[in-house]
Amino acid sequence: MNSYDSLLKQAEMQLESLAKLSSVKEEPLEVILDKHGINRRDFLKWAASITAMLALPAQFTPLVADAVKLADRLPLVWIHLAECTGCSESLIRTDSPTIDSLIFDYVSLEYHETLMAAAGWQAEENLENAIKNYAGRYILLVEGGVPTAMNGQYLTVGAHARTGLELIHHAASSAAAIFSIGTCASFGGIQAAAPNPTGAKGVDKVISNPVINIPGCPPSSKNIVGTLVYFILFGTLPAIDVYSRPKWAYGQRIHDKCERRSHFDAGEFVESFGDEGAKEGWCLYKQGCKGPYTFNNCSVERFNQHTNWPIGAGHGCMGCSEPDFWDAMGPLEKPIDAHLVMGLNATVDQIGTTLLTATAIGIGAHAVASLFASKSKEEDDE
Repeated sequence: MNSYDSLLKQAEMQLESLAKLSSVKEEPLEVILDKHGINRRDFLKWAASITAMLALPAQFTPLVADAVKLADRLPLVWIHLAECTGCSESLIRTDSPTIDSLIFDYVSLEYHETLMAAAGWQAEENLENAIKNYAGRYILLVEGGVPTAMNGQYLTVGAHARTGLELIHHAASSAAAIFSIGTCASFGGIQAAAPNPTGAKGVDKVISNPVINIPGCPPSSKNIVGTLVYFILFGTLPAIDVYSRPKWAYGQRIHDKCERRSHFDAGEFVESFGDEGAKEGWCLYKQGCKGPYTFNNCSVERFNQHTNWPIGAGHGCMGCSEPDFWDAMGPLEKPIDAHLVMGLNATVDQIGTTLLTATAIGIGAHAVASLFASKSKEEDDE
């Protein structure tokens, strides 16, 4: 059996197994979508886009659609630790329901502090019931870093004042899969920036269970839903990079798919916000864009229903999906001084003095930088 047939067989067996479980929703997904004006054709187009985004063959589109229809069979437990709730907000706060947000509504969300009606003792009881009743079946999604200093006392949650450190160990012990949602849960985020008095860390640094990181500040809803669909479809986590990020979402540099990339190659840079270069949509590297160092699919998937993304709106990437981005990628609107890629900054500064020569230097430097970054990533993947 070749890899394609093996993958297809795995998906079919997984869906057959899920179909035997009881549905927790009174209405099927098709009815819910129809009530929001989303017809079957739109749903299948969405399923096809998710299939392509996951780098699966087009023949998997019907299986992806079937997997989403069975999404309510897998319970979700979403806990909040040291964070701002921006990741949840980015997923649920839209001007109109998207298929992504409706899919999130359709799953069996057993516990989510922002969305649930319960509070206090009742909320804690709901969490315990979900962990007990769905032991070994639920997907644990964690939003926020884990303070570890003073034995975790910098963060207590709920009426029992349980520390975040205790909570993550408890909730992770019976989970079928663990997703770290956002940069704080993945790498500690801003809470972990120097001097990090709370000892904030990413989830995978405080538990021994396998964790898949979906970083970003906030992460794209596509990356959250896509990873969830992959797990529902195959019952396993997708291939990951050295930072435990799904390769299908974080396998390429933002810079490589940026619409301003041609201006970088041509040596055309915005020298200050609002100048003629900015009006022409030139490269934002000199204004601190960290796209050349950042691996994510923002430039392809964008945000707000594929409307736009930071670079499209005129501000550089701040590298928020990379580990230690607040310390390593700073300052925000200046090129990185201490993180040069083969002297790239110095080369960029020369561009503009002699356009043709500098353009050639820029292209050459970019090629060297790309080779260096590519080699570095291959080493990381190994």
